[in-house]
Amino acid sequence: MEYLFLISILIFSVVIHEVSHGTMAMYLGDSTAKYAGRLTLNPLKHLDPIGSILVPAFLIITTGMGFGWAKPVPINPLNFRDQKWGKLKVSIAGPASNLIIALIFGLVLRFFPVIFTVSGLGLMFSYIIYINILLAVFNLVPIPPLDGSHILFTFLPPGTENIKIFLNQFGFFILLFIIFFLFRWLSFIVNWIFLLIVGTPITG
Repeated sequence: MEYLFLISILIFSVVIHEVSHGTMAMYLGDSTAKYAGRLTLNPLKHLDPIGSILVPAFLIITTGMGFGWAKPVPINPLNFRDQKWGKLKVSIAGPASNLIIALIFGLVLRFFPVIFTVSGLGLMFSYIIYINILLAVFNLVPIPPLDGSHILFTFLPPGTENIKIFLNQFGFFILLFIIFFLFRWLSFIVNWIFLLIVGTPITG
């Protein structure tokens, strides 16, 4: 039952993440996501069978921690009113939405610690906070196809096309390396942010 609860939190968190991308794109003048029916919180419109179900379930069962992804929201940067910073704004919108969720639940938990005494409620809040911080941090890793790569590409100076080409070609393998060998370092960052927001380390 706990695994199903964790997967449910993850699914709705990645859905909000993707909807935030599409909402920012629409704000900037691109309605591609809207016409594709992706500006909805209905998870069925966003689920990726592998990234939203199989991978999270496997990681949660084997490691107790999980993350995943949904189908990317379609956008057309050519429609952006802000051609210079449009991609950056859309890329940041996803992780920002997860951090906002973590902040809301985290501050409630920080200033109303009585929630910890309510059976299961404190743990539920903790999972919501942790998973959303994890999604934000992981997606900010500057490796394609994660949001961090679009942020990186925005600031790379002219003449660095080879870096973009290399990362786009081998990004998937680099991500696998990070997941299997460097994930502990990401978890340290996530735990530190959790402690910073809530005031106590995650338990459970």
